[in-house]
Amino acid sequence: MTPAHPRDVYRLDGQSAAEAAFLDALDRGRLHHAWLLTGPEGVGKATLAYRMARRLLGARPDPGQGLLGAAPSDPVSRQVAARSHPDLMVLERLTDDGKARKSIPVDEARRLPEFFATTPAVSPYRVAIIDAADDLNVNAANAVLKTLEEPPPRGVILLISHAPGKLLPTIRSRCRRLAVSAPGVAAAAEMVERMADLPARDAERLARMAHGAPGKALQLAAAKALEIDDAANEILRGLPKLDEGALLALADTFRGADGAARFELLMERMADQVRIFAAQVAADGKSGLALDRWAAAWERLVSVPGEVEAVNLDRADAFWSVISDLRAAAKTAM
Repeated sequence: MTPAHPRDVYRLDGQSAAEAAFLDALDRGRLHHAWLLTGPEGVGKATLAYRMARRLLGARPDPGQGLLGAAPSDPVSRQVAARSHPDLMVLERLTDDGKARKSIPVDEARRLPEFFATTPAVSPYRVAIIDAADDLNVNAANAVLKTLEEPPPRGVILLISHAPGKLLPTIRSRCRRLAVSAPGVAAAAEMVERMADLPARDAERLARMAHGAPGKALQLAAAKALEIDDAANEILRGLPKLDEGALLALADTFRGADGAARFELLMERMADQVRIFAAQVAADGKSGLALDRWAAAWERLVSVPGEVEAVNLDRADAFWSVISDLRAAAKTAM
């Protein structure tokens, strides 16, 4: 199951406060020209941005879909879903063929002034969604800043950010921030159970892995994270003695693009479990070499995916290096 693109999602639970804040500004005629939607990845920021965009573009409200709900059958909703609405522009890493680029290029960001230079074609507003502003390269960020410095009439820019602290301060200062928080494990689990058709126990487990972020939980479900979490748990439970054949078979799955995603997820799951274990070691009053080794192992698990990507290291070699670190940490606790 591949999670739906946010433009195709019409229901959003747990974000009524953020939606009410936006509607209040719109109804009072105090709509800011730029909104910065912030929060952890997977909490629904992009889904909220498309809900805001449909309302600004004049889609027929559908109270059954929540405060900013729009009828999926409305012509505006259909055009947004088909990526053919003349008053909506979207900047994102995904290309038309579904492949993800490393960043949003400057050439696309430079289209913003031209887009906002004309009046809306068929809608009350012209709207641009930047998903995510974190993905703008340096030149693209400066191009966006120029548009923010000269607010377009009847134009609204919706910027999504998972890490707003990394954005240019001048971009942040020109936007009204709208915080989007995770609705919690229970709400995320209910959504995963409903949308991914999973047993309640599995849905709750995924929701906990995602720290209550439903979009992240759905991504984990699609990536078969439960299987990878089981593999991580089996490795950590078996330390320091491990099944070499099983490890070889696992390392062999790290090839190609799918293998890269599997590797990163395995490191993430092991890091999360090691963090919990290290916290328990500290709570038990243990200190010294054992705690230091587990802390070092956690840091290694967190950093190794970035190191592999940065210098094109062999993922299997990196995996064996991590296993060596974990074995050393386990031996100190014996």
